[in-house]
Amino acid sequence: MNLTPTARVILGMIRHGRPTGYEIKQLVDVSTRFFWAASYGQIYPELARLEEAGLVESEPDPSSARRRREYRLTAEGERALDEWLASSGDLIYEVRDEGLLKLFFSDSLEPEKQLELIRAMRDHHQGIVDQLNAVEPGAREKGGGPYRVLRYGLRVHSSYVEGFDDLEKELQAEYGVVA
Repeated sequence: MNLTPTARVILGMIRHGRPTGYEIKQLVDVSTRFFWAASYGQIYPELARLEEAGLVESEPDPSSARRRREYRLTAEGERALDEWLASSGDLIYEVRDEGLLKLFFSDSLEPEKQLELIRAMRDHHQGIVDQLNAVEPGAREKGGGPYRVLRYGLRVHSSYVEGFDDLEKELQAEYGVVA
């Protein structure tokens, strides 16, 4: 079975101890969403597809009053996840950033509107830095891959903040706008 990107997220989250679709989404929202998001509309159909393919098994979640199902990886699911993790093919890299898209087309805006956009983008990334800093002590204690990715995320988003600071100064100098 060819694993979709969402299937990879799901298999990894199940291995990380998130057995329900709801728990997978909750962990995605505070971890991988910063670099690989997954919505409920992707997760639940993919869970059904993975179960049909024999990569996961499920049973009703006995601890939930809702009709949730708990999933676990099958031996085939474990193999599929490990094969993907060890594969050396081309890695998918995409950046989908609406702010950058707006900035690309922003030449028709007044300088102050362009500055507002740059400041909003900087503030967005500063918010991510703040969120990552808040969970860093717990992640450091656990260590491993999630902590390494968190540290990398701190570097990336801190560099975005610095980059938008630089863009703001450049635009102010270009247009003679005073802060």
